[in-house]
Amino acid sequence: MALDYRKCAEEIFSHLGGRENIISAAHCATRLRLVIADNGKVDVPALEDTEGVKGVFNSNGQLQLIIGTGTVNKVYEEFLAITGMTAATKEEVKAAAAAKQPLPQKMVKTLGDVFVPILPAIVAAGLMMGLVQALGKVIPSFAGSDWYGFLDMVSSTAFAYLPVLVAISSARVFGGNLFLGGVVGLAMINSSLINAWSVAGMESIPSWQLLFFNVPQVGYQGHVIPVIVAVWLMCWIEKRLHKIVPEIIDLFVTPLVTVLATTFITFTVIGPIFSTAETYILSFAQWLVTVGYGVGALVMGAIYPLTVVCGLHHMYNVIEVGMLSGAEGLNIWMPIASAANFAQCGACLAVAVKTHQMKTRTVAVPSALSASLGITEPAIFGVNFRFMKPFICGVIGGAAGAMFGSIVGLGGSSYGVTGFPGYLIINKPLLYTILLAISGGVAFLLTMVVWKDPEAAEKKKDRKPVMTCEAGQILAPTAGKVVPHTQIPDETFAGGILGQGVGIVPEEDVVIAPFDGVISSTAQTQHAVGITGPGEMEVLIHIGVDTVKMQGDGFQMLVKEGDKVTAGQPLIRFSRKKIQAAGYLDMVVVLLTNCGDYTQFQVLDHTANAGVLTLRLHKEIYRRVPDRCPSVLLAEKKNKTRQIP
Repeated sequence: MALDYRKCAEEIFSHLGGRENIISAAHCATRLRLVIADNGKVDVPALEDTEGVKGVFNSNGQLQLIIGTGTVNKVYEEFLAITGMTAATKEEVKAAAAAKQPLPQKMVKTLGDVFVPILPAIVAAGLMMGLVQALGKVIPSFAGSDWYGFLDMVSSTAFAYLPVLVAISSARVFGGNLFLGGVVGLAMINSSLINAWSVAGMESIPSWQLLFFNVPQVGYQGHVIPVIVAVWLMCWIEKRLHKIVPEIIDLFVTPLVTVLATTFITFTVIGPIFSTAETYILSFAQWLVTVGYGVGALVMGAIYPLTVVCGLHHMYNVIEVGMLSGAEGLNIWMPIASAANFAQCGACLAVAVKTHQMKTRTVAVPSALSASLGITEPAIFGVNFRFMKPFICGVIGGAAGAMFGSIVGLGGSSYGVTGFPGYLIINKPLLYTILLAISGGVAFLLTMVVWKDPEAAEKKKDRKPVMTCEAGQILAPTAGKVVPHTQIPDETFAGGILGQGVGIVPEEDVVIAPFDGVISSTAQTQHAVGITGPGEMEVLIHIGVDTVKMQGDGFQMLVKEGDKVTAGQPLIRFSRKKIQAAGYLDMVVVLLTNCGDYTQFQVLDHTANAGVLTLRLHKEIYRRVPDRCPSVLLAEKKNKTRQIP
């Protein structure tokens, strides 16, 4: 059945805490992206249960609803029509979300905004470098060829001139002129400077005496923090000059003063201070990863997914770049990230295998595949973190894999690549396979043992049989007080026209399969379902009296015609509050429609106190549907009016 885009949008809106709680809305290829004023007013469980929504998570200040390609744009259009909002771009939503973030998170987000756009260039260079080096080892003659020299030059370009890429990207993030940013980056690795990678073996380093500063003539190859800080300063100076310099000379004065002031401050203050700080950070990270026979890596493998949840994982890009720029040129952080990501894949895959809920499975399978390729947000936010135990199992698996990777000396020739694509940049492919097996396998097995599917738990609830015949028993499809069908305030049900059975005053908002069987019919308005079971028993489960008039509002069908279901499997979720607010009775009707085919059919006696129950129901029944009460209730009202509480 095709998704009702309008209904989906209306249901999403109803769970967001009102129009005033929505700051901005946009969508990407698969997700509806919302900025919410107060997340405490959002009913996340209800959003997760909304038909059409495959997952819900918060990331970087945005509430993101996974809806799917080709569908999200249609739901978004309906959402705008319902809320009266105007369309916003992803950049506008990001800006609105960023304005709400605390300063530390804003700083980490800035690092992500700088590195994410240049990631394709770095990944391409790293993959090419890995392939070229692998071919050189396998084919010794290739290592000395012109083709090897050419490809080696191309693959190393992005790393050799990384400060320029970082500078241009930083200028874009900070709102400055991209080309002025490029000039600052080029100045920091100018060919007239001594290459930073060649300084280690030099006895004396030439320097400039600029005012009272002694400035070494050394470039900043391999550094990124000094570049980002320098370009931030450049953008600050440029913006201030645009405000105070007359327009007639702005074109000449502003760029000149901006570049001169920025480069002078960079080489005298920013460069020395922040390059030293970056070196200490890198040294600490390398020590942490290798300390204590992999204990440090174990800790970081456990922490890594938590930083993804907080949106802080982009800060590792700085560390990885520094490692690649070092003497060994080996990214030993990559195996940690890969172990952590692949463990989340294993945990998510276990959920897909173990769940009884089709909606959960349809989200978990592609999310696990995405995590195996290094993109873990769908698996973490859409599945693992939602159920929590799978996420913790993934943390444990990632820690175990990261520890192994550190002990055996795994490392990559690039960054930004994990999971299966990591084979293209890893130094020891066989051991890397073992790392993936450990991290993913531990997480998978732990999740299979520890995690209990909520739907399976629902199945195990004590459901008393309400009817029986020679074909078997029919369990109560929902918890609550039971009355015979003759007491249902509807002439069709009470008269047994559709079959005999019971009415249940529900205590929960779900109906489950009363036996193992096949779904024979589903109401278009989602308030009723037919199921065929053992011995050709045909049962109708109808939620509420006259609720067909609600046109599906407040109901969510979880199955479709032809589905095989097991006893206890959820069939329909519904809202008792919505049914009652609409003025209808929320009684669940359960009828064996072909009861005449069985000689031993009987409704089991759960109605010892039915008289008392009925009296309690009458007042509400007469208030809502007085014209629909069967004659038996009208007579009872006449005889027992004074006894009604």
